[in-house]
Amino acid sequence: MMDKIDKSSSWPDSFAGLESSYDKSKVVILPVPYEGTVTYKKGASRGPARIIDASKQLEIYDEELCKSTDKVGVYTLRPLTLQQKDKPENVINKVKKICESLIADKKFVVVLGGEHSISLGYYLALKEKYSDLSVAQLDAHADLREEYEGTKYNHACVMARIRESCKKVVQIGVRSLSEEEALEIKKKNYSIYYAHNIIGKSEWHGEMLKKLSNDVFITIDADFFDWNVVSEVGTPEPGGIGWYQSLDILRSIFKNKNVVGFDIVELAPEKESNSCFAMAKLLYRLIGYKFFL
Repeated sequence: MMDKIDKSSSWPDSFAGLESSYDKSKVVILPVPYEGTVTYKKGASRGPARIIDASKQLEIYDEELCKSTDKVGVYTLRPLTLQQKDKPENVINKVKKICESLIADKKFVVVLGGEHSISLGYYLALKEKYSDLSVAQLDAHADLREEYEGTKYNHACVMARIRESCKKVVQIGVRSLSEEEALEIKKKNYSIYYAHNIIGKSEWHGEMLKKLSNDVFITIDADFFDWNVVSEVGTPEPGGIGWYQSLDILRSIFKNKNVVGFDIVELAPEKESNSCFAMAKLLYRLIGYKFFL
């Protein structure tokens, strides 16, 4: 049974302390504090709450867009009720059903994780509405394992599951993968933009955009970023992408495509930190890109 959507979130628990009713909001944030298949550092279940806590320090005026993004209406749902022992496929199904309901209400949904496995649920909900949906993954890892630690729904398998029904996928910032994943990429000619090939460059944007359809789902793993931007992640990798280059990539996608949803996952903070604030600012900036670019 699907969790009933609680539309009574009080403003102290809302993103950036924004007060907006569900009915009047174009954007709905869904926190999913799940880390049932995490394989290295624990803490992804704390990510959504810590990001929302840090967001209280955001300036509502966006200096890049010269807009107060809150005017679109941003509503924060209460976190999805979960147990960490829940099977990932059950969590994925729960996320899918709730996202389907939010999409039916014509909301632009931002899913805030939690581990990366939950992205499959949101993707599947969007896929039902957008038949030619494409996916842009920003991530240090390929996440193309067929199975990991006894399940096909491990966070390390999320892109393998998405690619089963999505042919238009670009994977950006990858800098860690298994030999089996590398062979799969070569065999199937997947579009992978490795970090070492794109650092400090932008000429590849045009090629990347051509590989996406008009309707795009963006999934962002916090370990995509350089440690100077985000240091508290479940599976850290050196050599990530800096703040301004990351925004350039995302701005290119939002400006040229119809981004129909995005998520931010895999932040694993010990406490409130610079990493939490960076992800809060990213979330708010991307809402601005959606509605004001």
